[in-house]
Amino acid sequence: MKLENIREIKGTIKLLTGLHIGAGNEVIEIGGLDQPIIKHPISHEPYIPGSSLKGKMRSSLELYLGRYGENGGPCQCGKPDCPVCTLFGVSGSKKEKESEIEGPTRIAVRDAYMTNKFKEDFDSGELPMEIKYENIINRISGTAEHPRPLERVPADVEFTLNISLKEFDIDKEKKFMNTVLACLRLVEKDGLGGSISRGCGQVKFEIEGIENWEEKAKAQLNKLESSNGD
Repeated sequence: MKLENIREIKGTIKLLTGLHIGAGNEVIEIGGLDQPIIKHPISHEPYIPGSSLKGKMRSSLELYLGRYGENGGPCQCGKPDCPVCTLFGVSGSKKEKESEIEGPTRIAVRDAYMTNKFKEDFDSGELPMEIKYENIINRISGTAEHPRPLERVPADVEFTLNISLKEFDIDKEKKFMNTVLACLRLVEKDGLGGSISRGCGQVKFEIEGIENWEEKAKAQLNKLESSNGD
């Protein structure tokens, strides 16, 4: 097996609605947020962890193809004809024992930082994060109760998109690039981050150098669906 190429998918991630990717908060200060977003530890600017985008891409493909692991976890079948396992990889223990897949994980998703324009606005204090209050509705009284502040990156902010894809000589017929595009299209149709069902996380990908990428993604989704389980 020989590495023949490393292709890059670059562009922007545009937020169509507010984005919430939680940072976790073991201790909540009085008056503080109980659902803060993740921020860079030095610059304190919001960003999208590559692991969050990659995980969403993988889980979206698994849902689309109906491929799951034990107890609804990630697919770990390790079969060379599985587009999920061959593109995103399997766990180390699975590789050592049962995986039939040759080579390492094909895809790497970089952390996504704000584009220069929005970074400058954030640094100058002109891009505050928004606080969205979520409530529980009392079905009897019809009133809102127990408001919880949810921090979000506001709509229209843009982040960089940077994905690399390893191509080996044994991958020539597998069209992994189109599968990556298909995964991005699935994320567009669902959402990214938390609280998607409550209006957060709708995104739009703008990809450089690939014309009509949505059509290519749609064609690949149809192809994967028709060949799934064959």
